[in-house]
Amino acid sequence: MWLIDSSIGRKLIMSITGAFLVIFLLFHSIMNFVAIINPYAYDAICAFLGANWYAVAASMVLGLGFIVHIFYAFILTFQNLKARGNNSYAVTSRQKGVSWASQNMLVLGIVILGFMILHLFQFWSKMQLVELMHNMGAQTDEELVKYAAKGAHWVQHYFSQPLYSVLYIVWLVALWFHLTHGIWSLFQSMGLNNKTWLPRLKTISNILATIIILLFISIPICGLLEAGPLFSVNSTYNPFLNI
Repeated sequence: MWLIDSSIGRKLIMSITGAFLVIFLLFHSIMNFVAIINPYAYDAICAFLGANWYAVAASMVLGLGFIVHIFYAFILTFQNLKARGNNSYAVTSRQKGVSWASQNMLVLGIVILGFMILHLFQFWSKMQLVELMHNMGAQTDEELVKYAAKGAHWVQHYFSQPLYSVLYIVWLVALWFHLTHGIWSLFQSMGLNNKTWLPRLKTISNILATIIILLFISIPICGLLEAGPLFSVNSTYNPFLNI
């Protein structure tokens, strides 16, 4: 099957899964930004998504897309290294401003994967997973069940700790580099690679990646600065206060 066996097909799969993940990141970044504006609205969004069938189905599709994207990233990277042979460090064509990211996409991806595992442990495992297990009748910690739909509580809990805020900033910097090249490469794989469009696509990639990262990074920065409704010393946020 050419979609799996050919280089073009594998790049197409990378592009499709990559586009899906970029859309998810944009949605997730906007959703997270709500937490520092109105924690109660963020909790309402978390409760709406929660363990509902549509949220679970979306999580499964997202997880599958992420796994496929990682799998093909390793395949394409090792194929490129094998094809270059002794010239594995040679660069035949460099695009100004993206050469470092393009040469380190796998390393950046591994860094991002590591932090994704941490993120899933800190949030997904204490929210949607707990709610799913509770709904299926599994024995679950009642204290965790109480906070399963209280996303702002967990945001406040972790990002009030400077270590986690700094770690997430490092992760987001790696994600920015990965996205700036990844989004540009996605468009290029779809055939938009002429001299007129390449500079435009580079600009679009930088703008979109920067918007996503700025939305995400606002939370750890607010945590470090102790600013906003969640992190200020005068914060009145109460996860069980009905507004």
